[in-house]
Amino acid sequence: MKYFLTVIILLIPLISFSQDFSELDSIIQSGIENKYYPGAQILIGDNNNIIYEKSYGRFTYDTDSPEVTNYTIYDLASVTKVIATTTAVMILADIGKIDLNDPVIKYIPEFDNNGKNTISILNLLLHNSGLKAWIPFYKTCKTKEDVMNTIYNIGLDYPTDTRCVYSDLNAILLGEIVERVTKLSFSKYCDSLIFYPLGMENTFFNPDKQYKNFIAPTEYDNYWRGRLLKGEVHDEAASLMGGVSGNAGLFSNAKDLYQFMRMILNNGFYYNPYTRGLKEENFCRSSVIKIFTKRFTELSYNNIRALGWETKPEPTKYRTQCGELFSENSFGHTGYTGTSVWCDRDRNLIVIFLTNRINPARGNEGIRLIRPEVHNTAVRLTNR
Repeated sequence: MKYFLTVIILLIPLISFSQDFSELDSIIQSGIENKYYPGAQILIGDNNNIIYEKSYGRFTYDTDSPEVTNYTIYDLASVTKVIATTTAVMILADIGKIDLNDPVIKYIPEFDNNGKNTISILNLLLHNSGLKAWIPFYKTCKTKEDVMNTIYNIGLDYPTDTRCVYSDLNAILLGEIVERVTKLSFSKYCDSLIFYPLGMENTFFNPDKQYKNFIAPTEYDNYWRGRLLKGEVHDEAASLMGGVSGNAGLFSNAKDLYQFMRMILNNGFYYNPYTRGLKEENFCRSSVIKIFTKRFTELSYNNIRALGWETKPEPTKYRTQCGELFSENSFGHTGYTGTSVWCDRDRNLIVIFLTNRINPARGNEGIRLIRPEVHNTAVRLTNR
């Protein structure tokens, strides 16, 4: 059983705030003042240490609301796709339990209809499967089985492997594949193979009631549930799936996410927090981690994705969310609720920026203005 605020001395890296980060503080604080989000966590680190860590604001805009601390827990939304789903698939590929070129129907025979028989695990990771971006499952489904059957029976939205369309459906299917291969629930597998080994004590699906006071609420759901969401997943599909899904459902904080991102930046090497002394272990083969986090260039069309991960994109109508100063050799992911994790291998830099920007409602996208400045400033102030 996990206990909140467990102190594991060997796990916690040295923290040194020798630089002046007041400029960064002002940028993040401006987002609160402009009501882009009520509170936030920032953590900047490298492959060895936390460089800067701070929290801002409150759980909500109510002045009586609890203040955000470095131990506040956030609904990660689509950051789940990389911390849990992509990583679970990566482990299975590393140990030979799956082949990324295998068709999905090898593991999910029910998926074999309406032209979907050639979709591979690799297509799901690259988001070029041909499946549509999103389905409002909450309008027609009542159970996990309803959600999965809907996905099994839909047709293609575009021909497989002709373009990339980011899709929740891809991640949901990956989570299902993990369960069928391992014979474990997705949450149990992630707890045992990812979160526990890395000492991520405050990372989980479906948080226990003991954590409720530490969790920042997301929105008041006027679309479907008719209540403020606090400690239950915001994403409608993940909610229908029982709070555990490949596309969303994970809760965590910046401290835990740093442990994970540091392991990735170290190409799989980490110090086991549960053994005496500094025993370095290997989470996954370095070559596999590098394949998953490097932009996939073997396509005949434009692609900005690695396997499961985003890489630094070209700016569109919005600025690049990891900023202009992150190198081309960067990877990360954002979450709809206002969360993001980014890593720059060339600069040896990790930036974790967590908010609940959809509180009290999902319409505000002002965080898109703040995120690039946060990442640019992190690069400049750390002299990376």
